[in-house]
Amino acid sequence: MNASQDPLIPPQAILDAINDGIYVTDSDRKIVYWGRAAEKITGWAADDLLGKHCYDDVLCHVDKDGHRLCGQEHCPLHRAIVTGQSSTLPVIVFARHKGGRRVPLQVTVAPIRGPGGDVIGGVETFRDLSSEYTEFQRIKKILALTLQDELPAGDRIRFKSYHLPQDVIGGDYYAVRKLDEDRYGFLLGDVTGHGVCAALYTIYLNSLWESHWDLISRPSEFAETVSGALRDLIREDEPFAASLCGLIDLETGRLHLVGAGNPPPFIIRADGTYEHPRCYGLPLGAIKGATYEESVIDVGRGDCVLFFTDGALEISRGDGEQLGVSGLQEILERLGYPDPGVEFKAIEEELLSASNRIRFDDDLTFLEMRLT
Repeated sequence: MNASQDPLIPPQAILDAINDGIYVTDSDRKIVYWGRAAEKITGWAADDLLGKHCYDDVLCHVDKDGHRLCGQEHCPLHRAIVTGQSSTLPVIVFARHKGGRRVPLQVTVAPIRGPGGDVIGGVETFRDLSSEYTEFQRIKKILALTLQDELPAGDRIRFKSYHLPQDVIGGDYYAVRKLDEDRYGFLLGDVTGHGVCAALYTIYLNSLWESHWDLISRPSEFAETVSGALRDLIREDEPFAASLCGLIDLETGRLHLVGAGNPPPFIIRADGTYEHPRCYGLPLGAIKGATYEESVIDVGRGDCVLFFTDGALEISRGDGEQLGVSGLQEILERLGYPDPGVEFKAIEEELLSASNRIRFDDDLTFLEMRLT
């Protein structure tokens, strides 16, 4: 029998042979196909799920950050259907196995379009990440030691942070150190890339902070020292750290900033006015012998300084443009920030709503300094 005489392979046989789990829903997220590998990975048979909605109380997906995904905003498949966009990066979620245990899955999603181009459903593919996830968790525990659980505080100042890695582990870093009764030093860093490599460089950035934080009273010198140390470690084609460091002196009422590739902060005055100062410089470790300039800004009681990594700005909107500084400010003002009742969780939700993505493409970190 020649090739032209071979019988066609049925599409069902192809789908059943794929090792990744696959399921398909209509536009209302009613499950219309549940693959054989999906049965094996989750323990749920097609007969258990066909005709049910994926948001029914069966798989009970949650993401790595604890968000329940069977609602709408955080559901990757729902995001694919409503935005018409496929995954740009895999998403890690946890499904409930039929036996009751949680199974870590690496998920990709895509919309399904009809002949006229309209979205008529969605497809999700997933694979069991159990063995790799154990290693990720070990690295995550080590990485967590580099981020401060409790930030320093005094009668005249309060710090607050919010950190959301794009993956199980990320490349954002922050540190705050009380130098004396009036002065606090700080560093916010964003190592390029994602995953294990970025996490390892973040750990090294933490070691540099621990070794050189005593220089932070001279922020330019601190930045030049840390940049040189990073440059000695990395090569031209390897990561660098977009950063912002400095010092606040409560006695003089001055904020000393050195920009190193990270976006400048918002300074929200006591009367609600937003300012976005200029403080720019090369990322730490970008080139040998980089020098840095210090900016000095007057601050006072009732002012709030909000630092953030570029994950809060480089968010693609429905029109294809990035959110940018003006878009972030619009969201903050709409929520009433810096009212103490506005939580960073609410800001995260608004940022995702403004995007045309399945989830954030980058780590997201906020560091707040509030003068009381």
